[in-house]
Amino acid sequence: MLWQLSRVPGRPTVIAYVVSQLQAFSLLASPVDVKGVAYEEIVGSNLRGDRGEFFTPRNACRMAVTMLNPQPHEVVLDPACGTGGFLITAMNHSLAFIEADERKNWMDPASGTEEERQELYRRRTEYLSSCVNGIDLNPGLVRAAKMNMVMNNDGSGGLWQANSLESPHTWEPSLREKIRYGSVDVIVSNPPFGANIVIDDEDLLAQYELAAMWDKDENGQLSIRRNVSGIPILQKSQPPEILFIERCIQLLREGTGRMAMVIPNGILNNPGLAYVRTWLLQNVQILAVVDMHRDLFQPRNDTQTSIVVMRRLSSEEKALAQSDGLDYPIFMAVGEKIGHDKRGNTIYRRTPDGADAIAVRTETISEIDPETGVEVLKEIEVRERQVDDELPEVATAYLRWLGEQA
Repeated sequence: MLWQLSRVPGRPTVIAYVVSQLQAFSLLASPVDVKGVAYEEIVGSNLRGDRGEFFTPRNACRMAVTMLNPQPHEVVLDPACGTGGFLITAMNHSLAFIEADERKNWMDPASGTEEERQELYRRRTEYLSSCVNGIDLNPGLVRAAKMNMVMNNDGSGGLWQANSLESPHTWEPSLREKIRYGSVDVIVSNPPFGANIVIDDEDLLAQYELAAMWDKDENGQLSIRRNVSGIPILQKSQPPEILFIERCIQLLREGTGRMAMVIPNGILNNPGLAYVRTWLLQNVQILAVVDMHRDLFQPRNDTQTSIVVMRRLSSEEKALAQSDGLDYPIFMAVGEKIGHDKRGNTIYRRTPDGADAIAVRTETISEIDPETGVEVLKEIEVRERQVDDELPEVATAYLRWLGEQA
């Protein structure tokens, strides 16, 4: 009815009324990725299962990004970005540092000159255009991710449709120029996994040491099997999640590049995959392993996974790791409570007497003064039920542990 009235000539008051009712809502400030959630419900089971695409719950995205703590000057990549959940979380985490300065100037105009405020806006725009990058093989997911990014601060310019596992030389020129081996500061990703999507293209497999056959000597040491010419002998096929591990590490900056990846637990504990773990220890420092609850991807998938945080070694560290090994502590945790059950229903915390546990927090919101049209910030008290989710506490404990290691 309102739409019909707004089409009637001479009724600008109707449009003004609609705007006044909608202006209090901000998609950009929404704490829930409603666009991604809606899309994931729409795409259906064929997309979610057949190609190993199981979208990561947003609380797991937030935990991984908090542990990585990406900064505004760092290049972020998700080489299997899906609808962009990890990217949006990482992007907003980094933008918070810039926006804190912006808010300071908005609340106290005397604290900064117009030139300084323009510089903050330039920093924000430059970050979105140069530091946020995502790749996905599925063109439909890339389109959905672009829509999602536009509605969440707009980092859509850095999204491409491509096969991350193929040689970067086959990527389109704009992607090749932006993403190169050793150029990425932070990778956060949940690559596709599953027994039905193995990679068997010989040219593609030839790029990876983890696609080769590995042998164990009499001392229990693992090494790549090679022919008389020294060329690695390839396996017939390899699941994509193993190849994604190596590709991501190839893209990370040596010495400082770090990554959080969802990895099936079979890679971490299957005796037949010991060569993958050996290769990892020779190329990265394992910073943290968080064993996730089996229901993390339910109701669609019950694969047991962990989120592994790691840092790519420098050339000197890699040589030492391959010769004598590196000795360092690793943060380990178990995410027993993830906020939902195996049917996907939200689980809330309870007090000892069985009542809902209520959290009270202060939130800063912005409103438009109807008389001046100027944005006004004010604080409100919000009372809400607490989701039974330990993942934020895991991230906090990791950052505290990391500070103690410094």
